[in-house]
Amino acid sequence: MPKRLVIVESPAKASTIEKILGEDYTVAASMGHVRDLPRSKESVDVDNGFTPVYEVIKDKKKVISSLRKAAKASDEIVLAADPDREGEAICWHLAEELKDTGKPIRRVTFNEITPDAINAAMQAPRDIDQDRVDAQQARRVLDRLVGYRISPLLWRNLRPGLSAGRVQSVAVRLVCAREDEIRAFNPEEYWTVAATVDGDTNMKFDARLYRIGEEKPGFGSYGFGIDSTRAEEVATDLRAQSFVVDSVKKRQQKQSPKAPFITSTLQQEAARRLRTTARQTMAVAQQLYEGDPDRDLVGLITYMRTDSVRVSQDAIDEAREFIGGRYGADYVPAKPRTFRTKKSAQDAHEAIRPTSVERTPESLKGALTDEQLKLYDIIWKRFVASQVSDAILDLTTIDIHAGDYKLRASGSIVRFPGFRDVFMETAEDVSAQSAAEEDTKQPLPDVKDGEALNLHELTPGQHFTEPPPRYSEASLIRELEERGIGRPSTYASIMSTIQNRKYVDRISSRFHPTEVGEMVTKMLVRSFPDILDIDFTAKMESDLDEVEEGGRNWVQVMEDFYGPFTEALEGAADKMYEEKKSVEEITDKECEECGLPMAIKWGRYGKFLGCTGYPDCKTTQPLDGKKAAEPIKTGVACPECDSGELLERKSRRGKVFYGCSEYPTCKTAVWDPPVSGMPCPECEAPFLTHRVTKTRHYYLCYRRDECGYKSDPEPVTEENPAPTHGIPPAEQATADA
Repeated sequence: MPKRLVIVESPAKASTIEKILGEDYTVAASMGHVRDLPRSKESVDVDNGFTPVYEVIKDKKKVISSLRKAAKASDEIVLAADPDREGEAICWHLAEELKDTGKPIRRVTFNEITPDAINAAMQAPRDIDQDRVDAQQARRVLDRLVGYRISPLLWRNLRPGLSAGRVQSVAVRLVCAREDEIRAFNPEEYWTVAATVDGDTNMKFDARLYRIGEEKPGFGSYGFGIDSTRAEEVATDLRAQSFVVDSVKKRQQKQSPKAPFITSTLQQEAARRLRTTARQTMAVAQQLYEGDPDRDLVGLITYMRTDSVRVSQDAIDEAREFIGGRYGADYVPAKPRTFRTKKSAQDAHEAIRPTSVERTPESLKGALTDEQLKLYDIIWKRFVASQVSDAILDLTTIDIHAGDYKLRASGSIVRFPGFRDVFMETAEDVSAQSAAEEDTKQPLPDVKDGEALNLHELTPGQHFTEPPPRYSEASLIRELEERGIGRPSTYASIMSTIQNRKYVDRISSRFHPTEVGEMVTKMLVRSFPDILDIDFTAKMESDLDEVEEGGRNWVQVMEDFYGPFTEALEGAADKMYEEKKSVEEITDKECEECGLPMAIKWGRYGKFLGCTGYPDCKTTQPLDGKKAAEPIKTGVACPECDSGELLERKSRRGKVFYGCSEYPTCKTAVWDPPVSGMPCPECEAPFLTHRVTKTRHYYLCYRRDECGYKSDPEPVTEENPAPTHGIPPAEQATADA
């Protein structure tokens, strides 16, 4: 039988699949992407159809070499990366790098790593889906152009290291917009009136005032309260009234289970129930998907990057049989339950589910880590629950009149638990108002129309309207998904990026925008209203989906975007500067040099105090009022200008360097201490720099890139310390390069 080379992304996945396929297959790992746009330049040829200029990733050259060697020893190459855009792109890049081997190259996909799925995939190879590759390329090129054209503007106007992105910037804008809502919110006081009563059964229950005559009490726009003065008046009046049952209404309500998890709902539920980040959730899900050959575990769940709720008929049949055996026939609905995938979703693969419901969470105790078991548990339960019968609730509403007042009590009893016996989704962002109305779970007695009730307690309750809650990671992902922004493969990285860039802080599991995040958002909204527009971003996602489906050409999508984008770029720098100037705050502090007021300004490293007389007066001061330490003189003249001297300074990150005293006019700087009176013996540069490590010291030409001179290293010991050249040894020591 011909030998076949199968290439997947990860070594764990490769080991699991190799064990399934047997000796006629060699399974190797590409370790993710093998080619990408290099970071050192934009790498997009805009004038040539937005052609991306790819390079083999530096640390993947050995991987490519190894794969070429394995390919030459095989009869066929089978590319088996993940079944999504990213996976298709990985396969395409691999094919480009391996096509010179002359071996036939085919593509296979599978939604789960089980013997049946793997063997079926090997029997149905196909060509690489170029539409899907083009969709990924379009996304990559779009993100590269946005990032590399806008980010430098932020560096110049705010500080280095900032970045902009199509999706990340919109996510930050949502967080900032929510913060604006919270700041603008004015809480309103309102009062409710609740009565504790009982009837002939002596069973107490609570009822709330909901109408006075024909008037329904309202407060502002909320419609469920009265003011404090009236609350006391109503309570006093009610205590003198007789309470009588007006009507008792009973009805049944069916409650259906949620669909199995997709990527976003899994991330949301894991965040609420397990307190894990989106990135942590996806890392553990990847482990469950790949399996562990060392512990004889095949893949335990289906592919975890999906926005489809579709489930295979075989999986449904297996679940229904399992449910009948474990829970009984009443728990199996008459018809298999199916769920509708939203129109914008890509239906390439199934919802997230266990590869077999027979592998219960209980059976895997000891075989999985604690975090793996917890995540598998909710995936298994959510899927099984999705095929269980509806829960049936008995709802009771009791209307009561007391003079001119009407009160209402609501309660429910679970008649048949159905899917609730298996899994219930956790709730989030329940407001105080809605919580105050959540009386439906109280048990209610069997009362009759016209029955007299006894008043035990009457309680006016004070409440305040509440602002919308800040986004959690889970609710922000939900918001992005509902608005059609981002895709399953991007949510985890977006959440990480906006935190790593310090655009948001995560405090008590809620996102708070930072000053930098708000400033960047204001600048981008002013300069690039389209890119920061939520509907525009959603439209771009839809366009990329059309490319994947073969309905649009990716170059045309790029052209439609690029024209307006370049127009926005032309005036963006001025708009950003204007935005920065607009938020400057004049203080009552006077400039020490000219007496003019100081203002709080934005600079490359955040806020500082600067003279309002700039540029005539360039006096600055840290915002905390502390003067910066005077730089240490080295006595070495700047080699690039006539008037400067190299001074010891510290970067914003605390790293010592030696820069010209005439900065910013002269930007000459070196990292190692300069040595006066010691010219380079090779190129005759005016000085050398001195590098000291824990064990040795040596001299380097300051023109390292041009000359490259390096003296022979000499040992450093307690008895033979390194020379200091007038600079304290503690200040001289640097990391060994």
